Amino acid sequence: MRLLKNIWRNTKATGPYFLIGILLSALFQHYVSPDAFANLFGSQRGFGVLMAATIGVPLYVCGGGTIPLLMAWLDSGMSMGAAAAFMITGPATKITNLGAVKIVLGAKHFTSYVAFTIISAIIAGVVVNLFV
Repeated sequence: MRLLKNIWRNTKATGPYFLIGILLSALFQHYVSPDAFANLFGSQRGFGVLMAATIGVPLYVCGGGTIPLLMAWLDSGMSMGAAAAFMITGPATKITNLGAVKIVLGAKHFTSYVAFTIISAIIAGVVVNLFV
């Protein structure tokens, strides 16, 4: 019985974010052409990774919510490196995470956290593109 309660609690906690990801995925697939994705995120150079890392920062999506969104983007021509960069910056820069970092560590370390997250995501994305 405890297992079912925990499953239900976790579903209630993560389900809305997953549904938001599915909704965003459907909207992007319907309204944005695959060529736009190929041009923006499909570059095997660094631009697609840079764009994905940059877009991931303000977009409030949890790790589970990014999965359907990224699946649609990957099907539309996004490179694996760009997907990796987005997957790193999106959940790491949710408003709740950023608020906690700023409160606990202060403004100077908050800025360092955001910069380190973006730089790490870009490096990881470029490395993924080199090997995948």
